[in-house]
Amino acid sequence: MKKLLITLLLLIPFAFTGFSQSFYDFTVKDIDGNDFSFRQLKGKKVMVVNVASKCGFTPQYEQLEALYKKYKDRGFVIIGFPANNFKEQEPGTNEEIKSFCTLEYGVTFPMMAKISVKGDDMAPIYHWLTAKELNGKSNSSVKWNFQKYLINREGELEHVINPWVEPDNKKIIKWIEE
Repeated sequence: MKKLLITLLLLIPFAFTGFSQSFYDFTVKDIDGNDFSFRQLKGKKVMVVNVASKCGFTPQYEQLEALYKKYKDRGFVIIGFPANNFKEQEPGTNEEIKSFCTLEYGVTFPMMAKISVKGDDMAPIYHWLTAKELNGKSNSSVKWNFQKYLINREGELEHVINPWVEPDNKKIIKWIEE
């Protein structure tokens, strides 16, 4: 019931304008506390992934970084959102998370400030990613850390990829290269 109410509240500003919220309408805080507007991602393919430092899937950082380095000059970007929603596997501060990602995995793709990806305090971008009435594609729930949302060059949600599917999976590579 709370999720429905929150979704309705998110829709109210757009109910009378004849359009729904776009992926590009979001501005979030990056890991350093600066505004990061998704408008700067127009025309790019985007992978949004919730990350955690103490998860069995944490080694996926290595593959994420490799994908980013290989395809960033071809209009592909990864946006990492640290989240502590699953068994407290991301307990650190933004500063600690940034240090871990940089030192352990050499992460250079954009990392955002720590957020919640489920529950009553779910971040607005994750409401959009998980609610068909907002994203126009499908309903989903974030199953665990390292779930991937693939956004096309028009800012539309195209695919939801389960956490256990590694970033260098053939389906993901094919999507990036199309």
